[in-house]
Amino acid sequence: MSETITTPPAQATQTFTDAAEAVSCLIKLYERNTTFLSAAFARYLEGQLPENKHRAFYPEVRFRNSTYARVDSRLSYGHVDQPGVYTTTVTQPKLFRGYLTHQLKLLIDNHDEPIEIAESDVPIPLHFALESGSPLAVHRPQKITTALRDAFDVPDIAHVNDYIVNGTHEIEPGLPMPLAPFPAQRIDYSLHRLLHYSATAPEHFQNYVLFTNYQFYIDEFCRLARDKMKSGDPHYESFVEPGNVITLSGEAAPSSGKAPPRQPQMPAYHLTANRGSGITMVNIGVGPSNAKTITDHIAVLRPHAWLMLGHCAGLRNSQELGDYVLAHAYVREDKVLDADIPVWVPIPALAEVQQALESAVAEVTGLEGYELKRIMRTGTVASIDNRNWELQDQREPVRRLSQSRAIALDMESATIAANGFRLRVPYGTLLCVSDKPLQGELKLPGMASDFYQNQVAQHLQIGMLALRKLSDMKSERLHSRKLRSFFETAFQ
Repeated sequence: MSETITTPPAQATQTFTDAAEAVSCLIKLYERNTTFLSAAFARYLEGQLPENKHRAFYPEVRFRNSTYARVDSRLSYGHVDQPGVYTTTVTQPKLFRGYLTHQLKLLIDNHDEPIEIAESDVPIPLHFALESGSPLAVHRPQKITTALRDAFDVPDIAHVNDYIVNGTHEIEPGLPMPLAPFPAQRIDYSLHRLLHYSATAPEHFQNYVLFTNYQFYIDEFCRLARDKMKSGDPHYESFVEPGNVITLSGEAAPSSGKAPPRQPQMPAYHLTANRGSGITMVNIGVGPSNAKTITDHIAVLRPHAWLMLGHCAGLRNSQELGDYVLAHAYVREDKVLDADIPVWVPIPALAEVQQALESAVAEVTGLEGYELKRIMRTGTVASIDNRNWELQDQREPVRRLSQSRAIALDMESATIAANGFRLRVPYGTLLCVSDKPLQGELKLPGMASDFYQNQVAQHLQIGMLALRKLSDMKSERLHSRKLRSFFETAFQ
């Protein structure tokens, strides 16, 4: 017996040559369909929903390319390279309005072809249609006899994957090719995870992201952010803390939001600016697992760059506590990404990011040229998954570190860089030497306190300045062709 399905009226396909109008159509269609599901769920909670399935579909963008004509070869994205039909499902188009408008405009302009907006055949899961905090886990009234899964669609793992961005998606003859790196359900999954892990809503995340493995950096970031709000810094509009606690520029105290009763696993803080050009900072804690988890989810927001600012073990006798390490290569022994991007794949240094970081170090410290080498080394950073590697037989790991020419050791930097490479997000690493295990200089309580007081503020200032420099670049330059594979989607 076939199930009865109730859906909103079918939406006819519409064609656009104006990207902004196309995105407005996406927003209208998405809101109509999610409103339909929300209203049906409200009736379900009241026991008034007919015993049949209620379903609505994600909007879809379609693009038809008819020729092999090449576009400007300098472009890293915004075009396709062969004839055919390209599609992607879309979620939360209002959140992604700026991104979608930019991507669609490039596609239309580069190929001089229109794009189509239609309904896909991928259902919107009820969980993703509801606003955050909606009562999905409520105690069902006794009069409800229909199971939730019989009344609505739920997340389908077949649509929550990284096949496209990993380059393992197999295109079947006659079926459309992917237009974007992530399908809608994958994006929805990450948006919900971001709120869970960071305790801030996705709309507050900025296009320039700092990761750290120490709360000291967060404390300093918060101090700087509150000072900027009090002084009315013209570049920033607000400061957002966990619980969506918002302090507006020109104000000394929050005007909205409520701090969570306990800190989330990876709290995020946001200095917001026009068009997302501000800075987000996340405390990822210690270890490669957290580093992979949070970058997997932030990547769906398509940031323009992320940087790792953290502490590391200096491996060279010539290094001093407090020296900086600018990574230009990585030894990947973190293991968490081996299934997604094999360890034999090189993770290249990105010239634009390297230059911004080195320039920021020089500007903040007042050193340059040969003098800069006294406090900063450029070289290979090794990341491992065992924090207590020193407790084992050290001969073999020390030999490998020496052979790799590594100058620093940590647990997160290679993961963040490799995931940036995999997910096409520009990346970089600037670490600060906080101990030297091979030379017996370990962090003791007094040493650590002095180190943190003297170095954290300067290190953070360097990272923030580097991101400001990157934000002054055009995104087309920052999203380098080095991050693109043989077969790429048109959307960056």
